[in-house]
Amino acid sequence: MNERGFIDFRSDTVSQPTAEMRRAMFEAEVGDDVYGDDPLTNELERVAAEILGKEAALFVPSGTMANQLGVLVHTQRGQEIILGSSAHIFVHEVGGAAVLSGVSMKTLDFAGDLPELSKIEAAIRADDIHEPETSLICLENALSNGRVVPLSIMQEVYELAKSRHLSVHLDGARLFNAASFLDLDVKEITQYADTVNVCLSKGLCAPVGSIFAGPAALVKRARKWRKLLGGGMRQTGILAAPALLALLEMPGRLPEDHANAAYLADKLDGIDAVSVLTERRDINMVFFRIDGEAELLKRLPELLAADKILINGQESNGEWRWVTHRDIDRSDIDLAVKKLSELV
Repeated sequence: MNERGFIDFRSDTVSQPTAEMRRAMFEAEVGDDVYGDDPLTNELERVAAEILGKEAALFVPSGTMANQLGVLVHTQRGQEIILGSSAHIFVHEVGGAAVLSGVSMKTLDFAGDLPELSKIEAAIRADDIHEPETSLICLENALSNGRVVPLSIMQEVYELAKSRHLSVHLDGARLFNAASFLDLDVKEITQYADTVNVCLSKGLCAPVGSIFAGPAALVKRARKWRKLLGGGMRQTGILAAPALLALLEMPGRLPEDHANAAYLADKLDGIDAVSVLTERRDINMVFFRIDGEAELLKRLPELLAADKILINGQESNGEWRWVTHRDIDRSDIDLAVKKLSELV
């Protein structure tokens, strides 16, 4: 339960900053980051690059900006990028790759959204005057459907990309969740991407911000693109202070969120009308279906909100998604499942 008394399953983006983060924000030493004068931002970027195994890193306002920087630094207008049809860059970033980079997006349908090497290889354009030139493959890990991409697949795709002189950008919005599930250091995942986006304001509890990391030359280019996009910020230490704590201290507690998601799945599975999609139970998300009257299902978010339980509405494919995070404990889960059971 959060400090306002709500049990909020909508996303791990709703996780609240810790008391230590709030103190760090209040006490932050600041400077103008456009001039490179903010000491905490400089330290955050140094530490992030080290943790992610990259030469350099850049603090940006959002994961969407970090992903768009990934497309911008790897492409030229008129080229094409390859990505899954459910990829965040394609579905949830307002067509930014087309608007900002001027690239076309070759989307592929993968079974379970797990990248399939043969389909990616077949999608790489030939040297044909009639076709756009392929320049970039975009991957995600963890996936938005709750699954984690095995390291072997990451390696296969990266090696294919290098053999065809292509770049790989990794949308690692929940990279630390993937690393926790695979029981790996994040560097073992990021070694198979040229650039990476990591969101600090999801399960890591920072109030704002993401990291874009990669080779120093590309990060330098990304810094200029960030300025063009309106992301040149000033006294960023107020945001970098909690972001640094998120990066250093919060990944270690993600197994608790994963365990609570497993507990939530078990509890939901005890409701006759609920079917949990157990094959997508890798991280802190629980996907399920509810067998019930359409009008009731439409009103579920409203009915549960009356008891201070916040959920998203039913997705277009008929699924529901509940997400665990630092502000959800097992007593919250017990209460929410009890209320859902009474309704359905």
